[in-house]
Amino acid sequence: MRARLALPIALIAAISVTATACQSSSGSGAGGSDGKDTPSTASGAADYNPTPYDKVRDGGTYTTVGTFDEQGNPFNVNGTLTASRVWAWYNANAITYSPTGEVRYNPDYFSDVKVSVEGGRQKVVLTINEKATFNDGTPIDWTAIRATWQANNGSDKDFAASTTDGYDQITDVARGEDDKQAVITFKGVYPFWSTLFSTFLHPKAATVDNFNRAYVKKAHPEWGAGPYTVGKWDTHSGNITFVRNPKWWGKRGKLDKRVYVNLESTAGINAFKNGQLDYVSAVDAESLKQVKGLDGTEIRRGGSPFEYSLHFNTRSPILADKAVRKAIQESIDRTQIAKIQFQGLDYKEPLPGSAVLYSFQKGYQDNVSAVLKYGPDQAKKELDAAGWKPGSDGVREKDGKKLEIGYTLLGDGPLDKATAGALTAMLKPIGVRLTIEKADDADFANILNERKFDLILSGNRSMDPFGTRYLCDTYCSHRDSNLTGAGSPALDKEIRATANIADLDKQTAEVNRVERKALQEYAQLPLFSGPSTYSVKKGLANVGATIFHNPLPETVGWEKYPPGPAAPR
Repeated sequence: MRARLALPIALIAAISVTATACQSSSGSGAGGSDGKDTPSTASGAADYNPTPYDKVRDGGTYTTVGTFDEQGNPFNVNGTLTASRVWAWYNANAITYSPTGEVRYNPDYFSDVKVSVEGGRQKVVLTINEKATFNDGTPIDWTAIRATWQANNGSDKDFAASTTDGYDQITDVARGEDDKQAVITFKGVYPFWSTLFSTFLHPKAATVDNFNRAYVKKAHPEWGAGPYTVGKWDTHSGNITFVRNPKWWGKRGKLDKRVYVNLESTAGINAFKNGQLDYVSAVDAESLKQVKGLDGTEIRRGGSPFEYSLHFNTRSPILADKAVRKAIQESIDRTQIAKIQFQGLDYKEPLPGSAVLYSFQKGYQDNVSAVLKYGPDQAKKELDAAGWKPGSDGVREKDGKKLEIGYTLLGDGPLDKATAGALTAMLKPIGVRLTIEKADDADFANILNERKFDLILSGNRSMDPFGTRYLCDTYCSHRDSNLTGAGSPALDKEIRATANIADLDKQTAEVNRVERKALQEYAQLPLFSGPSTYSVKKGLANVGATIFHNPLPETVGWEKYPPGPAAPR
C-alpha cells in the first residue's frame, strides 16, 4: 500500500515515522546536491526500540497527535496515511513486513500460507485462523478475501479504489477445503501478492456505497477485527480512543488505551513538553531544540520511505504545454528547497531520483537526473521557442495571456511558506509569475479530487517494500492517484507491461526505463524525502523509525522496566 500524505509538510511529520532520504543526482543534475558531505544513499537504519512481547508491560496508555481523515477506508482512492494508521488499530494486520521488507504472516489471521506456480500461473492458498471473526460475529473466511478482491480489481468502476494493480491480475478467488480457506489464482506470476491482502474488508463494507461513503468521518468497529476496537470516536474534537477488544482471539493487547489527540504541530510540541503526549515529531530546528534533552525522553531517528513531489496539473490551460512544465522544472534548484527543509537540523540527504524506489533499495537508479538538468538559461530559451515572450513587467506573455501559475499552499507553517517563497523567487527570473493560493488543511482532499490546483506539493509513504508495483498508480494517465493527469495510452501500455515481468531484477530495470519516459512528461518532480525526528518517552516499545515495518498493535506499549526516570504510564 502506498498512502498519500494528506497534510501540509509540517503536520505530516507530526504523524509519520522518521525519514531519511533518497539517492541524489550529481551536481549537474536537476538542482543537484552540492556534494559537500552529502551521503550517496539513504539510511536503511531502524530505530524503534524493538521489544519482545513478553518484555512489554501489561497496561498503560499511549497518546500521540493524530485524528481521523475525511476518508477512513485505506482501500479508497482518497484514503491517506492517517486513514491507514487509524484503520490498523481496529482492523486486521494480517501481513506485515520487517524493516528491510521481509514478509511476515500473522498467524492470528492466516494460520497457513502456501504459494505455488503451475503452468506459469501463480496460486496462493490462505488458510484462515479458525477463531478469526469480525466484531459483529461474522466469521472471517474466504468471502472476505473475495470481497476485497472484487472491490479493488477495477471490474466495477463505481468502486473508487486506490489501486487496482495486482487485484486485476487475479482471475479467481474461490472457496478451498472449507469456508476458512481462500484459493487465489493469478493470470501469471505476481510476486507482490502479499500487499493485496495485508488487511481486508468485511463483506458488508465491500458494497459500492459502503466502500465509497461508509467510512467518511466515521468508524465501523462492528466490521473490524483485532486486539483493539473503538472506545470513543469524537467527531467534534477529532480525538480517538482505542481500547482492548473483548472479542479478540489472539494475543492480548498490552495497552489499556491507545489515544489520538487532534492537535496542530506547535500545540503538539507543547503537549509533549508538558507530559501529555508520549511521542512527537520535531519538524524544524526550533521544535527539535524544544524537545531535545527533555528528562525521560530520547530521540529516535532512522530510515523511512517517504517521497515528496511537486505536482503539475496538466489540465490547467497553461500547464497543458509540456514546454512550460519543462522550463519550470529546469528552473527549480532542488538543493535550495532541501536546505530550507533541513535548515538547523544538522541533516543532509541526496536528492530523490525516483518517485517509486528509494536509494537503499536494490535496483534503484537516479531517473530524475537522467532526464532533467538544472538550467534556468536553457529554460528561457525553451520558453522563447514556445512563443512566450518577456513582457514589460518581466512576466512572459503569449496570445495576450500572462505566464501566471498558481501554487496551492496548505496551512501556514514556516517551512511551507519558505518553500513557496523560494519557488516564487526561482521562477521569476525566467518570466514566470507564481501566485500563492492559500488553502485550509481541511480542503486538501477536495483540492486533489477536483484538481483545483496548478502546482501543489504532496507526498507518499510506502507501506510495503514493493515500489515497482506502484508505477501505474504514479504515472498512468487514467489513474486518479496520478494527480497530474499526464501520460498517454502508449505510455500506459508500457507501464502496465512491467507488472507482467516475473523476474524481479528484470522488472526493476524495466521500471527504471519506463519511469524515465514518464518523467519526460515533466509533470512530477521529486523534491525531497526527510527528515522527520521523534522525541519519545523512554520505555516506549516498538515505536519509532520502522522503515517498512508496522509493529502489530498488540506489541506496542511500555517496557516492564523502562530505563531512565520516566515512570510507566
